[in-house]
Amino acid sequence: MAAATAFDEMYGLGEAYGPTAGQSVSAAYSSIQLWLDQSPPELMAARRRQAELFFRRIGITFAVYGDPDAAERLIPFDIVPRILARSEWVQLEKGLKQRVGALNAFLADVYGARDILRAGIVPEELVLQNPGYCLHMAGKKPPGGIWTHIAGIDLVRTGPDEFYVLEDNARTPSGVSYMLENREVMLKLVPELFDQVKVAPVETYPEELLETLASVSPRKSRNGGAPVCVLLTPGRHNSAFYEHSFLADKLGIELVEGSDLFVRDDVVFMRTTEGPERVDVIYRRLDDAFIDPLVFNPTSMLGVPGLMAAYGAGNVTLANAVGTGVADDKAIYSYMPDIVRFYTGEEPILKNVPTWRCREPEALGYVLDHLAELVVKEVDGSGGYGMLIGPHAPQATLAAFAAKLKAHPEKFIAQPTLALSTCPTATDAGIAARHVDLRPFVLTGANGVKIVPGGLTRVAMTPGSLVVNSSQGGGTKDTWVVDD
Repeated sequence: MAAATAFDEMYGLGEAYGPTAGQSVSAAYSSIQLWLDQSPPELMAARRRQAELFFRRIGITFAVYGDPDAAERLIPFDIVPRILARSEWVQLEKGLKQRVGALNAFLADVYGARDILRAGIVPEELVLQNPGYCLHMAGKKPPGGIWTHIAGIDLVRTGPDEFYVLEDNARTPSGVSYMLENREVMLKLVPELFDQVKVAPVETYPEELLETLASVSPRKSRNGGAPVCVLLTPGRHNSAFYEHSFLADKLGIELVEGSDLFVRDDVVFMRTTEGPERVDVIYRRLDDAFIDPLVFNPTSMLGVPGLMAAYGAGNVTLANAVGTGVADDKAIYSYMPDIVRFYTGEEPILKNVPTWRCREPEALGYVLDHLAELVVKEVDGSGGYGMLIGPHAPQATLAAFAAKLKAHPEKFIAQPTLALSTCPTATDAGIAARHVDLRPFVLTGANGVKIVPGGLTRVAMTPGSLVVNSSQGGGTKDTWVVDD
């Protein structure tokens, strides 16, 4: 499935990087190539410094866990945009809508009739004993019947027409603020490029997100106005707090912590200087375990006592719904092709990466025999933590992971090491290839499914690295969907 040499989205395949003999620039990147040819190294270096200054002024940071300087770390930004042709995006969009529709149907089913479990498509114990499965939500239906209102689907590319879903994020996907800020910075830095290339806009995302949230309000209006929506954050010490405050500002809604809300008679209210105001929709960026100390973690100071009672009474909408984390599980991911077929009756448009479920003895035997060739992930892991990249791991690490697999095989899945596609990236040494992935953001509300063109491209800033996660030092690019 993966080529020995990574596919470059600008130049195709080849050992050398750049427009060398036998390599031609893809049509989508033709304007970018011209721009790079006309931009001397000192100009590119100045633009990189200016971009860093922009991001430092607006305060975009992300915690890189384990790094003593993490609190002050800027996410690296690359000024060379990642390009997708309109025809490529149209096909991706169809696949994303199909997949997220199946994810919502799966969540509604496993908390309802459990038809897919009775049919034996997905093992019952894998769902009902999953740490992400919220027993409190069994038999309940969220307002509007929608479980994951905001989904982030991570895609990787291995060839001209080869896209794969790497993982699904149906709980609290992050990164959309960087998608929006990346575009804003590019408009400031290289406005001449936007004059030459027709780039699909992403600036409508906040408006579309607010419309999505309002569409699932249990109260359709208040005094003839819009429903009251708030964004619930764990607080400024959270690694993604910048994004929380950024989105609240862009949406024009209040950024609240748990102490700003209270529940009376199964109705949620927000404390304001003019007295209590009823809240209809909570865009929550808080994990299930901390959202209501009366139901989940009793020591939580971050949540709202009584919130689950108000939610169960249908008086407030939580986006995303409590319990959606079960769909983020990487063992559940391995069943997604069957899940898509079960709920849609269609073949999946977007393919999964082939996956070995280590909980199955035959798969475990294969993984142990080929550990040095595979990527091994924790089923409930995120951010690139707890992951083994076999080809890059020393023998001692391979041995330690083998012991983990033997002790708790149900906690891991394994996949082939993909040659992720590369894109041209500005480095200290000039333009070079770096591996990338893509996280489009899919909005689902009573008003339908919406996806802004493109998404967040994450880039591994270290040469040869396949780890693109911001939490481990990866950077980001602006993603352009352009006409063919």
